[in-house]
Amino acid sequence: MQDNTTLIIVVSILALHFVVGIGWLIYKMSGSDKNEGSKQEEN
Repeated sequence: MQDNTTLIIVVSILALHFVVGIGWLIYKMSGSDKNEGSKQEEN
């Protein structure tokens, strides 16, 4: 039973890490244009 619990925890952490990574990439790709545009306008 201990092995199953450990496996579930490890797989859950890996899945969460994957989801957060995808979300971060989407955020950077969609938000980078807005940030660069506002920085250029300030200069």
